[in-house]
Formats: sequence, structure tokens, C-alpha cells
Amino acid sequence: MTSRKPRGSGSRKRTPQTGRRGGPFSGADYDRNLGPVDRSQYGRKGKGQGKKSRQHVPEGERLQKVIAAAGIASRRVAEDLISEGRVEVNEEIVTALGTRVDPDTDVIFVDGIRVNTNPDAVYYAFNKPRGVISTMSDPKGRPSIADYVNTADTRLFHVGRLDNETEGLLLLTNDGELANRLSHPRYEIPKTYLVQVKGPLRKGVGDELRQGIELEEDGLVSVDSFKVVDSTPGHVLCEVVIHSGQNRVVRRLMKAVDYPVQRLVRVAHGPITLGDQRQGSIRKLNSQEVGHLMAAVGL
Repeated sequence: MTSRKPRGSGSRKRTPQTGRRGGPFSGADYDRNLGPVDRSQYGRKGKGQGKKSRQHVPEGERLQKVIAAAGIASRRVAEDLISEGRVEVNEEIVTALGTRVDPDTDVIFVDGIRVNTNPDAVYYAFNKPRGVISTMSDPKGRPSIADYVNTADTRLFHVGRLDNETEGLLLLTNDGELANRLSHPRYEIPKTYLVQVKGPLRKGVGDELRQGIELEEDGLVSVDSFKVVDSTPGHVLCEVVIHSGQNRVVRRLMKAVDYPVQRLVRVAHGPITLGDQRQGSIRKLNSQEVGHLMAAVGL
């Protein structure tokens, strides 16, 4: 007969493991799990080397309180994260629970993910339907983003554009710095599209697109990757990944290789994916997703 240990006996680890539901970046939408950020892949420094941190603002807020206020974890779990060396302030690992910080100026990371300390910043993913204009208003009265988003409380920027006939993922935020960086060609943020064209597809089309096509006014433009994902009689579905942001670039590239687009859907913008999000719906990005976006543009 096996005896049970009394409740509360033995050691119990309160901090959930990174990348699990209920982990430090917990929340109702944690199923969109992107895992910790490897900032070295974005050309940024990794975590500090464990040296004693000099980060302390006597009149500031307790670090665990700031982490909890950002929605990353409860204060109790935040304390465990700090003790385990998983929290970084201004590129130094912080392990002292009494550390106070200034959330307005200090840069805080948990498991390599930037903590958003601006309570007014908002980040959304919108699944734009076909026929909706990528503007917050339209003088011609056509359907626009504003018909789907409540903009009464804050001004939202849309990151990039989707033409009238293109569907899919459009990022919205009031964080002007992040929006500008995500749109700037310097950061080469990839966008992934599903493209339906008339089939069959001739051999070598993917190679042509990867090598580059001369487009009027834009010069040589190439895709990052191209692959066929499905084929039915008369139709082919392809996946195109491209970081170029020229106007209607995917449509123009496909037309140049003699396969005009029948349907075009953006399914990912950098690390953010559309998944099974319903068309016409808008959802708030979770802390992990925002952190990955920031890492991708050096924030």
C-alpha cells in the first residue's frame, strides 16, 4: 500500500515552463504560442551574462509589479521569473526581488520577449474581407477598416496595405514607432500569401520568381520563397513569401509570369499568423506576439 504525501509537502515549482499554456505569457489567447524570442536571429544581443545588475530606481515601481501590470504573469509568478534569472532590464539580468524600475524609460524583457510597459498601446490583427478598403475612412462610402474597428478611443495605424481585392491579415496599432518599422524596407519583414491561379503550373515558375522579375518602376523584384500547396483541376494554390512592400507586388509578379491572380490572401505578417481567425473579425495580439514583433524590428 502506497502512502500519500500530505498536501503541501515537498517542493513545488510555481513557475510554469516557457511555451506551455499558463506560462509566463498566459492569457485567454495563449494558444497562439510563439515561444521565447531568440534575439540573436534579429541581430540583437542575447541575455546578459548574469553579472550583478546595477538596475535600480529607488523611486520607481517594483519590477514584479510592472511585469504583472503588463499582463505577463501574476506578481507571485513574476517573482519566480526574476529569481530564476529570466528577467532582463536594460540588457542586464535582474535577480533581486527588491529591484525598482521606471516603466517609462527602462527596457524590460522576460524570456527574451519585450514587455510592453505602455498601458495605452494596443495591437490588433484584422482579417480583412475582400472589397474592404485599407483606410480608416473612405470619401466614396466604400467599406473600410473603420466599419469593423471601434476607433472612438484611439487612433489606429494600419501596418502596410492590402488592395481592395486582397483578403487576410492586416495589423493595426496606435504604436507609431512599431508601425513605421514594420513597414520600412530596412527591416525586411516577410509577408506570406496564399495565391490561387489557373492551373496547371508550368515547370520553373518558382525559379523565375525566386531569381527575380523586372517590374516597371520597381526594377528587379524577387520572392523569398514559392511553393505549390494544393492543386485541383484548373486551379493551383501557391504559397508566396516576400518582404518587398511595393504596391500590388504579388499580383504584378504573378501576372508577369503569365499566371494572373484569381484570389489572394495574406496569411502571415512576420511572426503573426492568421490561423483560423474568422474573416471580418479583429483580435488583440497577446504579449508574446507583440514581443516577437518588437524583436523583429529591433525594439
